[in-house]
Parts: sequence; structure tokens; C-alpha cells
Amino acid sequence: MAVEMGTGVPWVMFTEFGGPIHQRPVQDLAFAAARFIQKGGSFINYYMYHGGTNFGRSAGGPFITTSYDYDAPIDEYGLIRQPKYGHLKELHRAIKMCERALVSADPIVTSLGGFQQAHVYSSESGDCAAFLSNYDTKSAARVLFNNMHYNLPPWSISVLPDCRNVVFNTAKVGVQTSQMEMLPANAEMFSWESYFEDISSLDDSSTFTTQGLLEQINVTRDASDYLWYITSVDIGSSESFLHGGELPTLIVQSTGHALHIFINGQLSGSAFGTREARRFMYTGKVNLRAGRNKIALLSVAVGLPNVGGHYETWNTGILGPVALHGLDQGKWDLSWQKWTYQVGLRGEAMNLVSPNGISSVEWMQSSLAVQRQQPLMWHKAYFNAPEGDEPLALDMEGMGKGQIWINGQSVGRYWTAYAKGDCNGCNYVGGYRPTKCQLGCGQPTQRWYHVPRSWLKPTQNFLVVFEELGGNPSRISLVKRSVTSVCAEVAEYHPTIKNWHIESYGKPEEFHSPKVHLRCSPGHAISSIKFASFGTPLGTCGSYQQGPCHSPTSYDILEKVFITALISSVQ
Repeated sequence: MAVEMGTGVPWVMFTEFGGPIHQRPVQDLAFAAARFIQKGGSFINYYMYHGGTNFGRSAGGPFITTSYDYDAPIDEYGLIRQPKYGHLKELHRAIKMCERALVSADPIVTSLGGFQQAHVYSSESGDCAAFLSNYDTKSAARVLFNNMHYNLPPWSISVLPDCRNVVFNTAKVGVQTSQMEMLPANAEMFSWESYFEDISSLDDSSTFTTQGLLEQINVTRDASDYLWYITSVDIGSSESFLHGGELPTLIVQSTGHALHIFINGQLSGSAFGTREARRFMYTGKVNLRAGRNKIALLSVAVGLPNVGGHYETWNTGILGPVALHGLDQGKWDLSWQKWTYQVGLRGEAMNLVSPNGISSVEWMQSSLAVQRQQPLMWHKAYFNAPEGDEPLALDMEGMGKGQIWINGQSVGRYWTAYAKGDCNGCNYVGGYRPTKCQLGCGQPTQRWYHVPRSWLKPTQNFLVVFEELGGNPSRISLVKRSVTSVCAEVAEYHPTIKNWHIESYGKPEEFHSPKVHLRCSPGHAISSIKFASFGTPLGTCGSYQQGPCHSPTSYDILEKVFITALISSVQ
């Protein structure tokens, strides 16, 4: 039967900006946990069981996303992720039923076939629990155990608390699947005002000049993600490139993590490292003029080192070489000339992120600012808290890279870097690696950024966004995370009838059957049924189809049951 209602253990890989989303199917997660218990294990750390958010600049290492979710049974918004939560709950219940036998003795292991085993726990008082495992990654197996036959799907473990009856199999998911969506939370649009970060002049009280290039974190003391490296070059009027020749090339070697190059106040280019390759080189043509030219390099840290041998010695920032190529004199190494340093941005120093911050800056309508597409731009807006209690997030799809604050609280870094990798489906059987089951290739690694409702006031919430690259703030919106449908599939052990499939729209309180329970948000009821089939339905949650064997009365029966329950609950 399947129903859709409308309306860690180890092996976790960090989610990084520009990388795909790693998932671990619950069938394999349950298999790993059950395998650990069947071999005598007594404590499981799922890491993560409850996701979270890296608010502020507290991300767990360089390039780590703000979302700290990892496909956890409870997501970063505090919502239950089904079927992962429910299937693991059933596993825990089954193991609890085996408790007396598990704590009484070590297991006796017997072979049931080439890839099949039985782990049996028994006590002197007569308690008996068994785990029947099938390590074959391709084929199901029919095994004989205690004079009874059992069917074991590939790469699965069955739990028998009484050494006779199967109460759980890791590969058979009989709980609901919840489909969540990000829905508009507010009809009102943000009314934006913008301010350009002034890079034409520096605050002399916050700068210093020295010979050569300095490591970034030693200078900033992690007070800001940003450090300016500023120098100047004098170009003679006789240089060939000023008279139709090829423009010179600027080469900048950086130890991470991101870099924006400004020549005479204009953005000339940007470059970025990755978590695996923090070091990178920028190479680009630069439009210099006769006379003095100001070269300003904005080095951006995206988190602090957190893993690896002697990571406390890792460097960040521009350590060179920095050189101009293609001048009449040849190569001009700028690495050891005088550089002026400024920690952070003027907007940070003026406390533009705080609603109580006092600033004399002149804000302009964002429609004018966006037309100019200038980098290093501050945007501000006010909004009212939406009604309801659903978790909230900001949709940042239209932006580039930067940071977000609400009422002075830092939501964290955002970066709509597009994910690269292999997202060609998922086959969980066999040894698990995070790269086996990936999603989101070709999409921003993170689009939505969690906004805790506890941060909000009923009205006049102050939103500030600092955008490094450009972006269009008019595309930013507030969304709510909601369960829009639930569905489930359950097998009937009958020689001809295989499954039920039911789909419907709404939010049911609960649906009872001998095999499956459906639960949604309290206070909601079923609005409609999308699909129901008894027989041999096809597909998965959200895309069910009738199979060659189908009972034509399936939909009517379920509709009557649910609509009757809805009317009764309303009355």
C-alpha cells in the first residue's frame, strides 16, 4: 500500500559551497546501524541526527555552507524528515524488543548461504533474538532459519526479537515519506535601499603600511572576513600597451579563500579557491593608465581551518607572488614593495548591520543601484514577521556572494556557487561513501538560509545584505518550510496482490493500517486524495502510477474513509 497526502552514523562529508548535496538513503543507514548492533555494538552516534545552521561566521571550516543539515532525520529547521526518521524509529523499536537477549550473551554466528548469516543472541532464561543478514548487493535471498523460510532483500538485515517473527527489515521502508517545499511566506515585497562600499578612500586611523605581503588571519584576528591589500604602480606614458599594444597581465597567488581585484576603483576580476584546493592563482588583463595606478586586492576568508595535519599552521590570504607581466620592462614583482592594509569594510566599521547603528551614509533606491551592477554593495530593507509557526528562510537565488543580518543578528555567509560533481542517481547497496548519493549538480549548493522566528519582532524587522559581486536584491524573498504532501507504500504478503499506493493533497492527522502510519502537522486535515491504488502500482512518492493489476475501487474507498474522517473531525 502507498499513500500520499497533500496540502548519523559515520561517513558524513562536509557540505561545501560549490559542491553537491550528499545524502545517505535510510535503507543503508538502517543497515549500518543494525549491522553494528548484530555484531555486539551498544552505542550509535548517527552524526547528525538533528541538523542545524552555522549562524554568523561559525561555519565548520573553509567553504562550509551555512546549512548544517546533512540529510539528518530532523532537519536544520527542526522538522522531521520522513521516511528517515520513521524508519530509524522502527529500527530502534525492534532493537529495544531484543534488549533482554542482547545484554545476556555474545552472538552465535551461523552461515545461511554464500552472502547470508544469522547472528543469534540467547539467554539462559529463554530469551532469543536473531539478525538475518544478506550481504549480496544484487540479489534477494530465501534462507532457512529455525526450520522457517525468510526472504531477505539485497543488502539488508531482518530483526527477529523472538528468533521467529520478523518485525523489521532495513531495506523495507513501511513508513511515510514527507515532501517538503519552500512556499512564499509573505505577500509583501521587500523595499530595498542600497549603499556602495566606498573603496576610493580609506580610513587612515584603521590602516597601516609595511613592506611585503602579510598572512590574513594574523592581521584580522578573525575580526572580519575581509582584508584589503593595497599598493600602487607608476606607469610611464611611453608604455607600449598605452599605444595600441596588448594590456599587461596581473598575476596574484593566493592561499585562500576568495579574491576580488580592483584597479583604480573598478572591479577587474575575481577568483576563488575550493575546500580541497585553497590555493589558487588569479590571472587577468588589467587596464592601467599613464601615471599612478591603485591596485586594491580584497582577500576574503570563508571560514577557519578545522581539520588536517597541523591545520593551525595553514595560511590564509595573499602571500604572493603578485606580479605584472607584459610591460616594456618585462615582469614587475610587486610582492615586496609597500602595501597598505585595512581590516574589514567601511560598512562594518559604521555598523550598518545594526538597526541601532548611527551612520551618515546616503542610501539610494536599489533599482538604481542594481542597474549599475557595482560590487561591494550594502542593501537594507524592513519587513513584518509572517503569521503562523512554520520555519522561515530567505531565498537568495538571485544574489552572488556575501553575508546576511536580521535585527543585528548574523544569519551567516551566503554564496550561490553552483554545485559540480556526479549526480547520476543513487544505488545505496554496498560499502557507503558520501559521493555515492549526491543531489543538486548544476544548482546552487545552498539557496535557502534559515531565519529563526525567535529573532523576529511582529513588525519592522531590519534586514541587511552585503553583496560582494553584484546580484539583484529584488529577487530575495521570505519563504516558509512546509510539508505539502505525505505518501507511503506498504507490501501485502499475498501471492497476487503486491502493494497499495495512495496519494492525496492536504495534511492528515493520522492514517492507520496494519502496515503504515501517516502523521502530519497538528491542526491540519486531509484536503484531497491525489492517487490511490491497490494491486501492483508503480513509481515512487509523488509519481505513482497504476500497475497492470489494479483495483478500480481503490480511490473511492480511500476517499470515503478520509473525507468521512475529515467531516467528523470538523463536526
